[in-house]
Amino acid sequence: MRKYFLFAFVLIWFLIIPVNGKDGTNSLKEKAPRVFIDCSRCDMEYIKTEITFVNYVWDRKEADVVVLITTQRTASGGREYTITMVGRGEFSDIKNTLKYYSSSTDTWEKIRKGLIHTLKLGLAPYVARTPLGKYLSVNFREKVKPTAVKDKWNFWVFSIGLHSFLRGEQRYKGISLWSDFSADRVTPESKFLFEVSGDFNESRFKIHDEEIRSSSKEWGLESLYVKSINEHWSAGGWVKYQHSTYRNFDSSYMLAPALEYNFFPYSQATRRQLRLLYKISLIHNKYLEETIYEKMSETLLRHSLSITLELREMWGEASLSLEGSQYLHDLSKSRLKFYSDLEVQLFKGLFLSLFGNYSALHDQINLPKGEASLEEILLRRRELESNYRYFFSVGFRYKFGSIYSNVVNPRFGYD
Repeated sequence: MRKYFLFAFVLIWFLIIPVNGKDGTNSLKEKAPRVFIDCSRCDMEYIKTEITFVNYVWDRKEADVVVLITTQRTASGGREYTITMVGRGEFSDIKNTLKYYSSSTDTWEKIRKGLIHTLKLGLAPYVARTPLGKYLSVNFREKVKPTAVKDKWNFWVFSIGLHSFLRGEQRYKGISLWSDFSADRVTPESKFLFEVSGDFNESRFKIHDEEIRSSSKEWGLESLYVKSINEHWSAGGWVKYQHSTYRNFDSSYMLAPALEYNFFPYSQATRRQLRLLYKISLIHNKYLEETIYEKMSETLLRHSLSITLELREMWGEASLSLEGSQYLHDLSKSRLKFYSDLEVQLFKGLFLSLFGNYSALHDQINLPKGEASLEEILLRRRELESNYRYFFSVGFRYKFGSIYSNVVNPRFGYD
């Protein structure tokens, strides 16, 4: 009997000790700040593994600290991470914004470690207010002295790519080839983007003893230059060339100066933007086939006005855009485009997702005269007449149960 009692005592001892811990830190973890992290480009499992002095929750409304991590591309091809921390409840007086910069040559492991280091710095003031604060330590590493940057590339970044895609079955074969080249130079004062791209697609279908072949080609050039005027105004324009069998363009040239006003300062661009953009375009089109308006070529003027709202806030994120355009020789030839991408937390655990776009089309001046073949219709090798285009997706997601998400278990490859 005493043998079984001793066994039970030893078993209870080993069960209790790991939970409570020798110094009681595990029990103090219950009082650690509850943190919700909103980040679309972060390795959340790695964050939870490396930063264990907070409690992670999946519902922002349960959080003591909401961490919003936004990113934008830097001129050299790296990324700027803006980490905004907002305290709630007893931590509501603590707000902080930190930045972390990665290079285009950094490995993913180096980026993860740099982001973890910055997150730890930002979370420290919140943890310092809890009993866990006495277990924190601060180390100081001597800062490197500032030096002048000498860039042998003068901030130019180049990219070149060639891609192929081959697929097939007994009665079907398809090949796709596309390539691109880009040259970009981005500084706080200006932005220059240049891209050349080409795309070729061919499909072959064997029906009984007959082979049906369909192909499409598209290539073009696009360049954008933007000059920063101040925290709200920008000016610039596009130059564009296009050849497209789908859109009936033997050649299409466009020159389009533009002016943009952002109601929010551009320094807040990773969190919020409300941009108003006006553009006027000089266009010369040469068509592969005579159009429905009996044109083989024409020169046109078109203007457009768009308003775009982009937000990443504590309640969720949203991107909404409305653009209208008209040809000046005939104002009835117009187009209205709407785009939305929205995710909102309605209340605890319930999320609304909305994504879609809609275009009202009254300006398809490039459509070729005559009927499209069955192959062109089914394989979408030719643009067809339509008064509208749309795509919408609406969804709800409800999550309930434990609010904590501290545990990481990657077994079998499922998170």
